[in-house]
Amino acid sequence: MNDLQLLIDLHRHADRQGPGAETETLRAIELAGLDRLHPLKIADIGCGTGAATLLLARVLSAHITAVDLLPEFLEELQSRVNEQGVGDRIAPLNCSMDALSFPPEHFDVIWSEGAIYNMGFESGVSSWKRFLKPGGKLVVSEITWLTATRPSALQSHWEREYPEIDVASAKISILEQQGYCPEGYFVLPPQCWRENYYRPMQRRFDEFLERNDRSEQAKAIVAAEKHEIALYEQYQKYYGYGVYVAKKCEV
Repeated sequence: MNDLQLLIDLHRHADRQGPGAETETLRAIELAGLDRLHPLKIADIGCGTGAATLLLARVLSAHITAVDLLPEFLEELQSRVNEQGVGDRIAPLNCSMDALSFPPEHFDVIWSEGAIYNMGFESGVSSWKRFLKPGGKLVVSEITWLTATRPSALQSHWEREYPEIDVASAKISILEQQGYCPEGYFVLPPQCWRENYYRPMQRRFDEFLERNDRSEQAKAIVAAEKHEIALYEQYQKYYGYGVYVAKKCEV
């Protein structure tokens, strides 16, 4: 297996492939002012195995196009869709988020939790805007500095991993420059990282290593994940996921 296949193997049966929680998804729905009874067309981009997708389908009167690059994650999503009986509301789409071909002004809402970093925040919000109806809502979560300054070791780490990391004011400025009207912002609390993402992942490490014959590649994947967890435990007051809610400005 290559590294991507190993990462898929580690994460494909997880409820979440990144930090988050149902309470925070519901909070974003409220901040976006989404009418739960009004029929909506939603694109959930980078949906993973569908934690947010399934909740949106349960609480909104919506048809959701669930987009992910990895077919293994979409297979898991489809299994959960069948279990929860929401197949008429969710259409999985195996596609890269930077190669979408939706019609212009097709969606009422574009949603993306913990995934836009794959193409970069500015590129993502710029590229996806054309798919939103005028006045349509954008809801994205993005790794964000929570303080004006931070330890140099942490700064160096994230500048290597994701050079677009920045403070919320800079992200909001990008939204404004790209033709959005910001409507809300909040930070995911620590339990979204620890209890909902990192702890379940840690419980999967041993089985993951056994499945992959404790290969050096598999050990390296676990070591990298452990390093990320340790980094968050030490420096969580300096960074987190910001949730950004904005409206496509009506010209």
